[in-house]
Amino acid sequence: MYTSTIIFRTLLIHAAALMLILAAAPASAREFASKEHTMRLTVVANGLENPWALAFLPGGDILVSERPGRLRIIRDGVLLPGSVQGLPQIRALGQGGLLDLLPHPDFAANRLLYFSYAANFGSGVTTHVARGRFEGDALKDVEVLFKAEPASSGRVHFGSRLAFDGQGFLYISVGDRGEMGRAQKLDDHAGKIIRIHDDGRIPEDNPFVGESGAWSEIFSYGHRNSQGMAVHPQNGEVWTHEHGPRGGDEINIIRPGANYGWPVVTLGIDYTGFTIGDGLKHMPGMDDPLHSWTPSIAPSGMAFYIGDAFPRWKGDLFVGALAHRHLARLKLSGDVVVEEELLLESLRLRIRDVRVGPNGNLWLLTDHDPGQLLRLEPAD
Repeated sequence: MYTSTIIFRTLLIHAAALMLILAAAPASAREFASKEHTMRLTVVANGLENPWALAFLPGGDILVSERPGRLRIIRDGVLLPGSVQGLPQIRALGQGGLLDLLPHPDFAANRLLYFSYAANFGSGVTTHVARGRFEGDALKDVEVLFKAEPASSGRVHFGSRLAFDGQGFLYISVGDRGEMGRAQKLDDHAGKIIRIHDDGRIPEDNPFVGESGAWSEIFSYGHRNSQGMAVHPQNGEVWTHEHGPRGGDEINIIRPGANYGWPVVTLGIDYTGFTIGDGLKHMPGMDDPLHSWTPSIAPSGMAFYIGDAFPRWKGDLFVGALAHRHLARLKLSGDVVVEEELLLESLRLRIRDVRVGPNGNLWLLTDHDPGQLLRLEPAD
């Protein structure tokens, strides 16, 4: 009897261990069907605190920014303990903190990593963009290239996505900081897309260079809070999306000197339920969005699909949704959205960032505490 009891207990222990293994497997790798492909979703890393952006480095390392102010390394599929040293002082305030990451186009040679973040400036806090050399798992020789002025005490709408356009120009999105009227002022960085050289110099052909009362680094204006930016793989155009208020999230193609309307025109309404301004949705001289969402999905992260792993997605645009908690796939014909498919809705994940990896897989960050790094790969 005693021996039988021991054997029974041993079998129970082994069965419990097996059940834990089996329970973990489906959670870390699940398959989903879409109109064009069957895809497998794998959890690559857990335990991230409000991750905001990811970047792929030569050699296979992945960097992930955490909004509270940490830069993490994922190596060989493992999230390393600790964080990268050498970051400047970061202010984690409301929606601000350590935000976007962007390796220089020639990173393999110069090791330059660009990043945006919120930090104190004067008596307030504002969006900064800096770069440093990433060597020995640390940042060195960090220099600030841009500070959005004037700073304020606000806790919202810092932006801030970064993109290189293929011609050496760096684009920076800056939110309106919750002070909507600033988006129309040309002597104010809030609510703008900024364009500078990779070393911080202002390009001589920026649209407001030499214009009295306008700051030369401004490339476009009338934006609310752009948290998605991607460069079109064929024509090099810079595309952004931005949060509307209650409705009116937008996708725009960024043109030099263009006014995108906020808050004079908007497809959304105020959080109180009242109209914003005169309630105008269009106005001559202000660019309409090429696509919009009402109600708001709260878009964040954006990538054109340029890989080979999902051939029927070639040229599609992918956008993460924080509020509606899905991944949107937009089929394009030129600059017209002809179809929209919602992916991963059943998971209810706040998708903060979307990137195409070196092998053509799609990578996602979820803005939770704890958050996850996820990989989408073909299963068909």
